[in-house]
Amino acid sequence: MTTKALCVLSGGQDSTTCAALAIQQFDQVHAITFDYGQRHRIELESAIAIAKAFNLASHEVIEIGSILKSTSPLVADTPLEHYNSTEELPGGVESTFIPSRNILFLTLASNRATVLNIRDIFMGVCETDFAGYYDCRQVFIDAMSKALGEGVWGNPKAFTIHTPLMQLTKAESVKLAMSLLGDRFPDIFELTHTCYAGVKGGCGNCHACLLRDRGFTQAGIPDPIWKFRSSAFE
Repeated sequence: MTTKALCVLSGGQDSTTCAALAIQQFDQVHAITFDYGQRHRIELESAIAIAKAFNLASHEVIEIGSILKSTSPLVADTPLEHYNSTEELPGGVESTFIPSRNILFLTLASNRATVLNIRDIFMGVCETDFAGYYDCRQVFIDAMSKALGEGVWGNPKAFTIHTPLMQLTKAESVKLAMSLLGDRFPDIFELTHTCYAGVKGGCGNCHACLLRDRGFTQAGIPDPIWKFRSSAFE
C-alpha cells in the first residue's frame, strides 16, 4: 500500500525541512501553498522552486485572495519593524501575526488531504521561536486536528497533523535539515525564503531574519542564502 502525506509548503526553511522529512517517511508527498495576498511574491516563487527540486507527487498553489484582513505588514501597508539583534526582539505577539491564518490553512489542507485520500498533514510550526503566534503552539494543533477529524470524518483521530519542529530551536532545525538533505542541503536551502521584508537573501534586521541567522550561526552552518545578501552590498 502506498503511503501518502500532504505538506503545507510556504517556501520557508521550516516547511522545507518538514517536506524533506515527509519524503523520507512516506512513499508519496503532495504539497499545497497559499496565495493569500501576501505582499511579497518571492514566497510563492520559493515554494514552487522547492516543490520542483523535491520532485513532489503534486504541488498546488491555492489562490484564496485577500480574504485574511490584518494590520500585519505581511498583508497591509503597515511599516515592518526592524531590529539590530535578537536581544531587541519584543515579547508577546509580534506585529506580523495574521489572525486565523493557520486555522484557514489547516482547514483547506484537510479538504485537499481528503480529496487525495491522505490522513497525514505536515506543518512547520514551532513553539520555541514562534514570535507569540498562538496558532503555532501544540495545543492549537491538537485542537485543530480533533476538530477537522470530527468535521470531515466524524472521527477526532482521522487526521494526524505532524509538527516535527514544534520543540526544536532554529539551530536544531537547521541541523535536522542538514542531516535529511546531506549534499543537497545548500542547493535546496538556497531556494528558501524567510525575510518579512521580501528581500532575497534576507534584510538581516527583521524578526524572521534575525531568528534564522541566529539558528544557522548557533548550528555552525553557513546559510546558503547569505551569498545573495553579500552580493547586494558589493
